[in-house]
Amino acid sequence: MSPTLKPLAEQVIVITGASSGIGLVTARAAAKAGAAVFLLARSGEVLEEVTREIVAGGGRADFAVVDVGIASEVEMAAAAAVKKFGRIDSWVNDAGAAIYGPVLDSPLDEQQQLFRTNYFGVVHGCVAAVPHLRGGGAIVTVGSLASDMPSPPMGVYSATKHAVKAYIAVLRMELHADGVPIAVALVKPAGADTPIGQHASNHGGRGKHGHGEARIPPPAYDPQLVADAILDCCVHARREVTVGGVGRAQVLFSRHFPGMFEWLVPRGAKAAYSPTKEQPGPSNLFEGANAGRERSGEHPGRLRHSIYTSAALHPKTTVLGLGLVAGAIGLLFANKPRR
Repeated sequence: MSPTLKPLAEQVIVITGASSGIGLVTARAAAKAGAAVFLLARSGEVLEEVTREIVAGGGRADFAVVDVGIASEVEMAAAAAVKKFGRIDSWVNDAGAAIYGPVLDSPLDEQQQLFRTNYFGVVHGCVAAVPHLRGGGAIVTVGSLASDMPSPPMGVYSATKHAVKAYIAVLRMELHADGVPIAVALVKPAGADTPIGQHASNHGGRGKHGHGEARIPPPAYDPQLVADAILDCCVHARREVTVGGVGRAQVLFSRHFPGMFEWLVPRGAKAAYSPTKEQPGPSNLFEGANAGRERSGEHPGRLRHSIYTSAALHPKTTVLGLGLVAGAIGLLFANKPRR
């Protein structure tokens, strides 16, 4: 059965990790488009403030304080969303955290916690969402291009995203085989200008492996591009969407020139640390912290457009646009005076 996906203005959308970064941008964009949004995160004060802001602007919103690493909390939140709005049409798995530093220097308890949030948070979200979406809907999971290539100094983070990619791919196949009309999408952003580095547990430090505050190396994309891709997947059945042509080029380089990639990337890892700023604390690995911000403030020149992603989401429009440009160039040369 083909999934039946409603227009955004008719949807109820649950969003995890909604208190900062991509999740917060997505929540505001969905509400602006007319969707009812149910926001999940650990930072209750921020969620309450964002909910109040959306409602004051004429939107529909509510929230629940949830640790996605605890299955029972996620299931109760799903039930609360249904009680509040009557149903769920799309579920967005966005909650996540990060560890910066060499994999051997990353404490085991932190690695386990990262998997608990990044991987099991997705698993718990899917398990909670599927029973409410069996009549049709979408599960959209925010992965990363780090699932397509090794990514020092975020090696452990990359490992969690590899696991998420595999889980989502299998879930999609199994639901399709069972005739369940749920669209299952994986959105893979390149580096986005969110506070993920500032929220991270940082073991890079100064010296050999790093130079201070963890960050996304430039160029970084505006998180609004990721939010747009997420919401597109709520209304169109898609498998995977890559956000950012620069990141896609990096993936292709890693696949076609693996030896050079493995030599070059660890040596460029210092770009993932600020040369002037110390790491703010505490991290949000074990509890909500430093929430409420959409962007890091580190990338005033962040990329606000991606031709690659636009082409992937709107191939007919892109081809038409390129055709018009090519035609205009052709006319320009045809009308050029000849000597």
